[in-house]
Amino acid sequence: MVWKNDQVSETETENIIEIAKKCLEVPGDFVELGCYKGDTSLMLAEVVQNDASKTLFIYDSFEGLPKKSEKDNSPLGENFKEGELLVTKREVKERFLRAGLKVPVIKKAWFSDLETQDLPDKIAFAFLDGDFYESIKDSLKLVGNKMSEGGIVIVHDYNNPALPGVKKAVDEWISTRKLQVLESCAIIS
Repeated sequence: MVWKNDQVSETETENIIEIAKKCLEVPGDFVELGCYKGDTSLMLAEVVQNDASKTLFIYDSFEGLPKKSEKDNSPLGENFKEGELLVTKREVKERFLRAGLKVPVIKKAWFSDLETQDLPDKIAFAFLDGDFYESIKDSLKLVGNKMSEGGIVIVHDYNNPALPGVKKAVDEWISTRKLQVLESCAIIS
């Protein structure tokens, strides 16, 4: 099945699916921090649906975007405001049910309120879509030490000029690590 994703381009969608499939060989579960309507979550659920060793975990505030920091300011990003992109947990869950896919573990929380024990012990694949500096910084902190060898982290909006805080958070995080950044999103392996 091909999922329409209004937040991720068709090429990005294909790349995410291809990379996620490669992570089926890596020990650990799949996580998504920042799911909005669940478009990417549905794609990831389809990738893991036939692998009993994998569980999909998704995390979102379900209260829309958090408050921006100074690092997030950009004239191109004026429409990204606190409270925008609000979708309920129930709406996301219902999308899984309508699609006939197993409902993932869904945790409602701001990323800054999550503890490492809220995430699975081992992560094979992580998709981070927090839009703002603090959200991506918090997400990277949460998944960083839980990634299995060979696991991959994809950070959405890495090169999006409307969301400059994403790139700043990723660049700071990888500055002391031997990692790789590719194309329009950061792929950390």
